[in-house]
Formats: sequence, C-alpha cells, structure tokens
Amino acid sequence: MVKFSDIKGFIFDLDGVITDTSVYHTEAWHQLADKVGTPWTQDLEDGLKGISRMDSLNMILDAGGVSNNYTEEEKVSLANEKNDRYLSLVNKMTPDNILPGIKEFLDSLVSNGYSISLASASKNSPTVLSKLGLTKYFSNVVDPASLTNGKPDPEIYQKGAQILDLKPEQCIGIEDAESGIESINGAGETSVGIGSRDTLKDADILFATTKDLTLDNIKKAMN
Repeated sequence: MVKFSDIKGFIFDLDGVITDTSVYHTEAWHQLADKVGTPWTQDLEDGLKGISRMDSLNMILDAGGVSNNYTEEEKVSLANEKNDRYLSLVNKMTPDNILPGIKEFLDSLVSNGYSISLASASKNSPTVLSKLGLTKYFSNVVDPASLTNGKPDPEIYQKGAQILDLKPEQCIGIEDAESGIESINGAGETSVGIGSRDTLKDADILFATTKDLTLDNIKKAMN
C-alpha cells in the first residue's frame, strides 16, 4: 500500500476538477446532436464525460444510427463545428469559474514542493487554464495529440507521471469521471475521485466536492 509520504506529484483532470466546462461541452454537443438527428438523453450526456472529441462525435452518431451518413472528412468538420461553439463559450470564462478550493489546493501543493501536471483529453486545456489564470501552475501538460488511446486507457496518466519524471506509485491522479478513475488505477497511481461513490466506486479516495480536496484530507485517507 502506498503511503502519503511516498507521494511526490499530483496529476489533474480539467473538466469537473479544476473548472466545470462540461456544461459548455454539453451545450455544444447537444446542439450538434440536434443537427444530426440524434435524440439527446441523460445516458448519452453521461457517456460523453472524459472522452476525446472524435470518440464523443462517434458516440453521438452511433446513438442516432447515422454513422454511415457521414464521410471521415464530414465527421472532422462536425467535430470542428462543435469545438468552435464550445470555444465561444469558453472565451467568456474568468477566474470566478475555478471550482471551490482548487486555487488554495494548488497553492498548497506548490508551497509543499509537489510536482503538478495536467492529464486532460481536451485540446483546449491551455486556453481554459489561461482564462482561469492558472497557467503558471501547469507548466507540465500532457499533449492529447501525443496519445494513442483515450481514457479509460491508462496512457494519459502514465504520461502525466513521465513528464514529471516520477514513478506511477509516486503520483495521485484526480478525476470526476468513471473513465478517468479507471485510467488512473490502470496507470498504477492512487486515484482521488470527486463526486459520488455510485459513479466513482473504484476510486481509492473519494471526496464529495472540490472543497474537500486538501493535503490534510488526503493524508488522513491514505494513512
């Protein structure tokens, strides 16, 4: 069992952990689903959490039974259209959109000498971090374009540790989605889930909200 004293680095997901851009993703994907004629359901909305743009698009097209109606080129165009819509919403973000307790948690990690990286499937992470005023904390960001597989595959969290020059067992990954927790666990890291035990049943440590995310609380949970 990994001890708290073994931990040297923290690897963050973005959506639902640092800020809640999922509402913007949902709005943009919902509009696209309407355009292609796929009925919007709660199951579909939940299924899109934490996965890449093209995987999300294919899930929407499959759900509507319209995958064969579009060429690969047209699919890329649809994904770009969704992204433009999403970015127009993201551009209105400010530091007020940082989730409760996250800025304080990041400050405590820096002052205690922990390494920090970002493991988000979103290609727009740098834009979002900039809008939130958090770029200085994340000099280490996994490039989604360098990934072969999306979450729940462990690759993104493995790379999150590699860019910090740390072993997986020295890292804690923080996620709000089931696919993300699976990715952290698969990478051999300690998983911290933000949300409910119903959804994140495999998380090593669970907090109801980001406000509970403190070094002291993690230490208590691990020891």
